[in-house]
Amino acid sequence: MANSNEQSSLKVYLRLLRYVVPYWGLFTISILGFLIFASTQPMLGYILKYFVDGLSNPDASLFAGVPWLLEHAPWLAHLKLLQAVPLLIVLIALWQGIGSFLGNYYLAKVSMGLVQDLRIALFNNLLTLPNRYFDNHNSGHLISRITYNVTMVTGAATDAIKVVVREGMTVVFLFATLLWMNWKLTLVMLAILPVIGLMVTSTSRKFRKQSKKIQTSMGDVTHVTSESIQGYRVVRSFGGEDYEKRRFLEASEENKNKQLKMVRTGAVYTPSLQLVIYSAMAVLMFLVLWLRGDSSAGDLVAYITLAGLLPKPIRQLSEVSSNIQKGVAAAESIFEQLDEEPELDHGTQTRDRVSGRLEVRDLSFSYPGTEKPVLENISFVAEPGQMVALVGRSGSGKSTLANLIPRFYHHDQGQILLDGLDVEDYTLRNLRRHIALVTQHVTLFNDSVRNNIAYGDLAGAPLEAVQQAAGDAYAAEFIEKMPLGYDTLVGENGVLLSGGQRQRLAIARALLKDAPLLILDEATSALDTESERHIQAALDQVMQGRTTLVIAHRLTTIEKADLILVMDQGQIVERGSHIELLAQNGYYARLHAKQFEDGDESVVAEQSV
Repeated sequence: MANSNEQSSLKVYLRLLRYVVPYWGLFTISILGFLIFASTQPMLGYILKYFVDGLSNPDASLFAGVPWLLEHAPWLAHLKLLQAVPLLIVLIALWQGIGSFLGNYYLAKVSMGLVQDLRIALFNNLLTLPNRYFDNHNSGHLISRITYNVTMVTGAATDAIKVVVREGMTVVFLFATLLWMNWKLTLVMLAILPVIGLMVTSTSRKFRKQSKKIQTSMGDVTHVTSESIQGYRVVRSFGGEDYEKRRFLEASEENKNKQLKMVRTGAVYTPSLQLVIYSAMAVLMFLVLWLRGDSSAGDLVAYITLAGLLPKPIRQLSEVSSNIQKGVAAAESIFEQLDEEPELDHGTQTRDRVSGRLEVRDLSFSYPGTEKPVLENISFVAEPGQMVALVGRSGSGKSTLANLIPRFYHHDQGQILLDGLDVEDYTLRNLRRHIALVTQHVTLFNDSVRNNIAYGDLAGAPLEAVQQAAGDAYAAEFIEKMPLGYDTLVGENGVLLSGGQRQRLAIARALLKDAPLLILDEATSALDTESERHIQAALDQVMQGRTTLVIAHRLTTIEKADLILVMDQGQIVERGSHIELLAQNGYYARLHAKQFEDGDESVVAEQSV
């Protein structure tokens, strides 16, 4: 089990490193910088030899024993320790500074590029995922993945590499210098490496498990926050403040406890590792004093100093495991989304324009993972320019049927034909270009009125066309009263507008699209009676020459339909015109009678599924 986990970690990590490939030039410069930095560590330690030797003989020459220098640079060969040691310290520090700048700056460029690439990949991927993915994943976790998890990944892909290269090469250079100075003593130090390796491996597994839990709990924190912000009106009007505070406290507490658990693992691990390393150092110092032989005081001080420099990079190398495991856990969740199958699009046909003839044949549908059919044997025809109304109580399948036409979900039984061609045969982009959809839940963006009407494929539409669509939707009257008219910002999801105004902007957007097939899913539900009357007049005008599928909400809308389909439990139980259905004295007639009994002209059917 452990091996398969390690293999999977390595696989994820190697895949992650592929995102660094476009930055290989910058990455190479940063690696070079860290190599320069690492090479200065033994230099600074070794120079102590000359400092200690200079204490007893400051006039000794540093390079007196180098014949090449005596011949080509006699001034350097005769440089005394008194001058050479301070000069070398400054030069080494300068060299180290160059290496540190190159390493840190260029690695930061790689790191930020990686964050941006992953965020863009995740966001672009979100736009291609099927509806069912959003049904099964809450928005908080999806947002947390783009914000929090991506930063965890860069810790593994770049920061960890920085530590591995810089501290790893420091250890290599220090060991090489120590071996050159006294190989027997240095081999004693190598005996502790297996113990360090064992400690690193066991702790890595813990770090990875704990990191996965932290990322999930962070998603919960984001989710609760997102819901409270989006639903703040409901929270306040129903006195939900205490409940939301408690929910957030629980999510935050859970996240804090998981973070602390990881810190505790690291807090126990680091001193344990230091104890092992310093125990080895203690043995080494004993051996140095015991076996000093004919070494000078400078040699011994330099050797002990260099050996004393080893614990810090070794400790940092061991701690990098925590960052790598956090990154691998985050990368797994990112790749899990990136590997998700995009929205299916097997269609190959495109048409510049369709007449709008809609035919549904023996359509049955169940949501993925459920047994119960939502739609059963639905069949009807809507000729070009006709209006078909769907009525029925909540859960009867009206909105599901509306969602199947633009292929938000895929049906596997029966057919939906648009101009005689199955909707599955159109390319998704082309199919949706022929359909304008207005739903009960209006989505507006924090942008100007004009950009909200002329959105997506409609962007760049002339202002005159936008004004015409707004006029037809009876939105022009309130838009022109706004401070900046069509350039006024509407706030997040149109928060600065009333429900009726938002709905009229959505209808204006659909009218501007000028699609042959118009789907109105409870489109007039948020309107007051007067606004609804205005829009009904506009809809009467725009429905001419367009096939319109209306999920009915008000009697005025239903009465004018060419065909009314009464749905119950996923089946069509009655069909006909308003007059014909009243004459049948069945399900529809009862709905009609109930409306007049209630004296409420706004409801003829409950909300759709």
